Amino acid sequence: MTLPGYDPDDLDTELEAALSEGDLNTYLDPDERARYEEGESIVDLLSAEEISEILGLDEAGRSTE
Repeated sequence: MTLPGYDPDDLDTELEAALSEGDLNTYLDPDERARYEEGESIVDLLSAEEISEILGLDEAGRSTE
């Protein structure tokens, strides 16, 4: 899932930096985790709401930090 105004490659990098192994298990089910480990982009596996939550963004895409 992409977010308007964000480069998917940049999002992928930011998400991977923000998520620990335990976090991955929280956000990805076993099938999604396997797909991620096979090389699928984390951006494609998460919903826009999950991406916003992980990156600390509100509904308008502004930082909540």
